Amino acid sequence: MDLGLKNKVAIVTGGSSGIGKAASMAMVKEGAIVIICARNLQRLASATLEIKAATGIQVTSIQIDVTKPSDIKKLFSSTLSKYGKIDILVNNAGVSSTGVFEKVDDLKWQDDLDLKLMAAIRCSRIAIPHMKTNGGGRIVNVTSHHGKTPGAKSMPTSVSRAAGIALTKALSKEYAPDNILINTICVGIVKAGQYEGGARQLEAKERGLNLNEMYEEMASTNSIPLGRIGETHEAGDVIAFLCSERASYITGTSINVDGGSSAVV
Repeated sequence: MDLGLKNKVAIVTGGSSGIGKAASMAMVKEGAIVIICARNLQRLASATLEIKAATGIQVTSIQIDVTKPSDIKKLFSSTLSKYGKIDILVNNAGVSSTGVFEKVDDLKWQDDLDLKLMAAIRCSRIAIPHMKTNGGGRIVNVTSHHGKTPGAKSMPTSVSRAAGIALTKALSKEYAPDNILINTICVGIVKAGQYEGGARQLEAKERGLNLNEMYEEMASTNSIPLGRIGETHEAGDVIAFLCSERASYITGTSINVDGGSSAVV
């Protein structure tokens, strides 16, 4: 099925790994011109090589920190200078940050809001005027199902993700007349880099578990109805669809990509 993404210019934040890389790969395969950005230069270079190896196409990579407004301006100015337009924005940058409420200090709250909420706001604020000039566009905000059903010790992530869901709905209503379609995918547990090489994997290794066994245990512990952890491409493919012409009547929607684990639709 042709998604109608050929020659569309897409910016993907947090595009060097996980869901961002998967979404970039999916859109490149559909003919989109993709610009990926992230903080880690080594991961950016690796992602660029991986995408080219899989598709034969070179993506543009830009090292930036989306918590810095000056870096966001650099990202968009570079993209506009090279390609002259912006059709798609995927606000994906973010990591899971949780803890006991009384131990989460102001700095951790601010860092999380800057990374997940304010970065999406700032990127969207720059992208939208250009999309209006082009006659429309697509924005996908990557959030979490915990933004809908927050649990104990889920902050600040659950709060910043809830704000991202609200931002999506409000923007979708404001810019629907401009043919700018804005949606969010609410992701559950997927095989992303935040679990690999981190504290969770170290704990699993100490218990004699390999990576696959760790994921199996996570699926069981988190009561995922499908009985497994999600693959990044399963989220990436949904993003590519929402960015496409095939999704031309979908806006203001949150789609759970969580194996059925969310308590709400």
